[in-house]
Amino acid sequence: MLTVPNVISLGRLALVPVFAVLITRGDDVWALAVLAVSGISDWLDGVIARRFDQVSRLGQLLDPAADRLFILVTLVALAWRDVVPLWLVVVLVGRDLLLACLLVPLARHGYGPLPVHFAGKAGTFALLYAFPLLFLAEMSGPVGTIASALGWAFAWWGIGLYWFAALLYLAQARTLLRPDRVTA
Repeated sequence: MLTVPNVISLGRLALVPVFAVLITRGDDVWALAVLAVSGISDWLDGVIARRFDQVSRLGQLLDPAADRLFILVTLVALAWRDVVPLWLVVVLVGRDLLLACLLVPLARHGYGPLPVHFAGKAGTFALLYAFPLLFLAEMSGPVGTIASALGWAFAWWGIGLYWFAALLYLAQARTLLRPDRVTA
């Protein structure tokens, strides 16, 4: 249970409220540092888990939970500060709520959460890169201009991949929950 990747994921979960406090207090440099540490640790826990055969069911739940919480907190903070429009929050949170609704019928029929698709991982990766860049986009001058262009490019790719993955999950759930597959 307490493998190195799981401890890293737990640490990342613990950083979510730290990030929230920093961003609401306006400590942008520290908030960006926490976001960067979160991104690096997200990559690191996956590499360690695969390389040392420490993939666990707990890790498969903790890792996406930490990703979703960081995405939610970052989105709300960016919208609160008028860095991103509210529609972006609605589009991304709406996707997660839609997929959360799938958990009930899947569980009712004996299925756990669906396995993560590469498209979902890529979408999350793109979004987790977009957010720090969108924070940096608030800077004036060439750094802000470049960060804005790159941040929105990553955001659009992330949105597309995030929703493409949602469609894959919906199709997978539909297949699992087909009447001819489900026994009452």
